[in-house]
Amino acid sequence: MLSKEQCREIIARRVAKEFAQGDVITLGIGLPTEVANYIPHDVQVIFQSENGLLGVGPDDPVAGDNPKITNAGGVAVTIRPGGVFFDSAMAFTMIRGGHVNATVLGALQVDEKGNIANWMIPGAFVPGMGGAMDLVVGAKRVIIAMEHTGKGQPRIVKKCTLPLTAAGEADLIITERAVIEVTPQGLLLKEINAPFSLEEVVASTDARLMVDEKLLRRAG
Repeated sequence: MLSKEQCREIIARRVAKEFAQGDVITLGIGLPTEVANYIPHDVQVIFQSENGLLGVGPDDPVAGDNPKITNAGGVAVTIRPGGVFFDSAMAFTMIRGGHVNATVLGALQVDEKGNIANWMIPGAFVPGMGGAMDLVVGAKRVIIAMEHTGKGQPRIVKKCTLPLTAAGEADLIITERAVIEVTPQGLLLKEINAPFSLEEVVASTDARLMVDEKLLRRAG
């Protein structure tokens, strides 16, 4: 059984492989912010934070000399050389203007149609969905980074039962168990992460999964 910390690292490391040279990327709060720690050294990307930073570096656990430099989740971060600061209005102008190549967000549920529910936790007070609604429609690609199940229940479902953040905007789902592409035909299982089997991934997924032919050949 993987620990929560192991799951988060597996997910963040796999997401970090999804970007191309020069991509501008916005990371959601929580698990997605950890992706910045695992970008390959030969890939230069630019991280944008919706609170007004461009050129965000890895997390800064000791807060360095300036603990006031934080991402949108309030976590102290570093700034790459050439990084710039601006207000949140400019940050959302970038997002809404289509200048962000990809966004990485957590979710509570994703369904077969790529619908995303990521802001309301039943029975808990939440201040709102933040910038997620802007990010999922403004970014050119939406990657969902989340644990495959929550409290033993599947998070990849036939149909979301929680209030939607966006309809049909998810492009890729990455969990500690699998990599799943959202296609017009449904959810396509592209990769299975060790130590899980195809049977375990299917059993822990409520939604119907199509299996990539290359994956089937390897499994056979």
